[in-house]
Amino acid sequence: MPKSRTSSFTRRGFVAAGGALGLVAVLAACGGTDKAKGDGDKDNGATASAAWTFKDDLGKDVTTKAKPKNIVAFTGTAAALYDYGVPVKGVFGPTKTADGKADVQAGSLDISKVEILGNVYDEFNVEKYAALQPDLMVTNSWDGTYWYVPEASKDKILALAPAAAIKVGGDVTLDKALERTADLAKSLGADLNSKKTVDSKARFEAAAAKVREATKANPGVKVLVGSGADALFYASTPDTAADLKYFKQLGVEFVTPEKLDEGGFFESLSWENAGKYKADVILLDNRTGTLQPEQLKAKPTWNELPAVKAGQVVPRVTEPIFSYDKCAQILEDLAKSIQNAKKVS
Repeated sequence: MPKSRTSSFTRRGFVAAGGALGLVAVLAACGGTDKAKGDGDKDNGATASAAWTFKDDLGKDVTTKAKPKNIVAFTGTAAALYDYGVPVKGVFGPTKTADGKADVQAGSLDISKVEILGNVYDEFNVEKYAALQPDLMVTNSWDGTYWYVPEASKDKILALAPAAAIKVGGDVTLDKALERTADLAKSLGADLNSKKTVDSKARFEAAAAKVREATKANPGVKVLVGSGADALFYASTPDTAADLKYFKQLGVEFVTPEKLDEGGFFESLSWENAGKYKADVILLDNRTGTLQPEQLKAKPTWNELPAVKAGQVVPRVTEPIFSYDKCAQILEDLAKSIQNAKKVS
């Protein structure tokens, strides 16, 4: 799982806000536990009165008595649903930057129209969540857990409404994560045959073909996936994230770190050892909690990396918004980066 680059890497340290316990029993009942009637790729919620069921990627049959209207989601998942025309009432996860603008993970969301329950990792206001009277919570899953749902308050949160998760790590590739997100959106009322969605999917498929063409036309380009923090440089493996696994299928040649940290997502390198792996292109974590190229100039070893010297550092959308609209752009940018790269390692 790609951890948020905050001042501390301790997970699940947040103690949930109090005051919501009195609402737990009442609101939990709203979710219902009716026996599952089908999978998420069937529009089981065609009418407001019909029971809604979606089999999520944690293997759970998530059921409500009617199609959910009050939806709360991880910011990136909410942004994907928005692209399909499915609105949400509240979000949790990076949503607003320090200057009040929309975070990169908010995509096209109008952040002024959603309740922000938490803006950083391990932050989730349970009391505000309860006040929204949620019918459903949705998020992604990297390792079998609910992404951005704090461990300390997980039980309180999950008692308030049914939860569904879309897998975006492990053995899942980008195209599969996109399909499953589209399945979820369809079950919630999205029209996957709309011109916007059909055109976006066609654009995504064309962009994938461009990446294949670029890797064939410019073979041997080595790509390192990295993320910068004050004390460490993180070199990521391409074998655990949906986007990188898919890029690899398209022919992208990655540098694979040798000694992965617990969890198996990246190798932590001191800045003195940041040059351990040579690469022609660096895909650099674009999340707001990480150091960006201007900030990294203060790191001498960063400036000595061949890809940096060659100006071949490009943003990596580390946590993609899993809609065809947003992922098409990611592939188009990747194709250009590979096509224009010079071998410098």
